[in-house]
Amino acid sequence: MKATIRILPLLLSVALLVPGAVLAQKTVKPKDAPPGAWRLIGTVHANNSRDNDALTVKGPDDDFRKIKFKVTNSPLNMYRMAVVYENGEPDKIEVKQKIAKGGESRVIDLKGKGTRRIRKIQFWYESAGMFNGKADVTVFGQK
Repeated sequence: MKATIRILPLLLSVALLVPGAVLAQKTVKPKDAPPGAWRLIGTVHANNSRDNDALTVKGPDDDFRKIKFKVTNSPLNMYRMAVVYENGEPDKIEVKQKIAKGGESRVIDLKGKGTRRIRKIQFWYESAGMFNGKADVTVFGQK
């Protein structure tokens, strides 16, 4: 009984920490734009207590050949991304880039030919620390 009473606070502490480690998802609908223009797909707010986030992408304007992202409000170390297509197949992309506040990633060519309808974009990152604030990661796509 005494052991259970001592373990209970520990279990409660762990339960409170776990939601911060779970992948946060946000649903977005890409904006329409002329062919060849960079279109806003969506933004995630990088949180110091998480190391990953995801954008769930809804159509109809969800087919892209290239993507890039911009980081605002705080620097960010982006490690990798995964673009999940309509057929469920992931495109795993190694980024390994330290991006300054206001900086952009390289242009990333997506795999495949023809229509590449994106269903989800996942990010794995490390924020630049609690004292630098939260970084916003805004994703753009080009058809």
